[in-house]
Amino acid sequence: MEYEDPVDELSEAECRRLLATVPVGRVVYTEHALPAVLPVAFEVAADGRLVLRADGAAARALDGTVAAFQTDRLDPATRTGWSVLVHGRAEVVREEPAHAGRSGDGLRPGGPRPVYVTLTPELVGGRRLRAVPGPADM
Repeated sequence: MEYEDPVDELSEAECRRLLATVPVGRVVYTEHALPAVLPVAFEVAADGRLVLRADGAAARALDGTVAAFQTDRLDPATRTGWSVLVHGRAEVVREEPAHAGRSGDGLRPGGPRPVYVTLTPELVGGRRLRAVPGPADM
């Protein structure tokens, strides 16, 4: 029986399209010389940058660094879905973005006001997980 790889690479265009379909992802950055992962609400701005809602400590750790951002949509019942990973430079937004809050009702950061961080995509990639027939299906 031949093995069928259930994972397909996604094009950058498809990854960018999928990013706009979910409201929450995970930002990966360095905190106290260790990797840190934080779930955040986000939006894709008209210019393609990601606008993340973060708490103050995470925003300070992200400001001016290269970070990764990952989001996905997975169906555990069918074992299908997709995942997109973005690498880029993060910067704290000094003024609240005009579009902030349009759809960002997902994850609320701690504190009275969210801190916004933009992530400018430099590397964008992703994978789709297809259903593969199991032994019972053959």
